[in-house]
Amino acid sequence: MPRLLVVQHCPTPRLAELGDAVLAGARDDAIEGVEVVVRAALDATVEDVLSADGFVLGTSANLGYISGALKHFFDTVYNDVREPTAKRPFSYWIRGGYDTIGAERAMESITTGLQWSLAAPPLVFTGDIEPHLEEATELGGTLAALLM
Repeated sequence: MPRLLVVQHCPTPRLAELGDAVLAGARDDAIEGVEVVVRAALDATVEDVLSADGFVLGTSANLGYISGALKHFFDTVYNDVREPTAKRPFSYWIRGGYDTIGAERAMESITTGLQWSLAAPPLVFTGDIEPHLEEATELGGTLAALLM
C-alpha cells in the first residue's frame, strides 16, 4: 500500500487547524488504498522517510526561515534519504505572520538537494489561516490521490 508521510510543525492551535485540514484532504473517503502517516517534525525518522512514497511538509515561517523543528527533521534525515528517495513526489505548506520568502527559499533549496519532485503547487501565505483551509485540504488530497 502506498504511504504518504506528513511531516509538520504545528505548535499553535491555529497551525494545528491548518495541519488538520491537510490531513482531512489526504484521508478523504474518495482516496482509497493510501496509508497516511503523520509525524511531528521533531519525531520523524529516517525510516519514516524511507518507507514513504510521497511527502507533505508543513511549517510556520519563523524569523524569516522554516521552523527549527522542520530544519532539525531535514538535518536528521538528509544524508540517509537523499539518494533512496530521489524523485518521490512532495509538496508543502508554509504560513507566515508577515513574510515567507526565506522559508520558501529554504524549502526549495533543501528539497532540490533531496531531488524530490514537486507534485502540487505549495500553499504559502501570510495572515489568517481560515481563508486557506480549503486549499490545505486540496493539497493533502492531491498528494494522497497521486499515490493511488
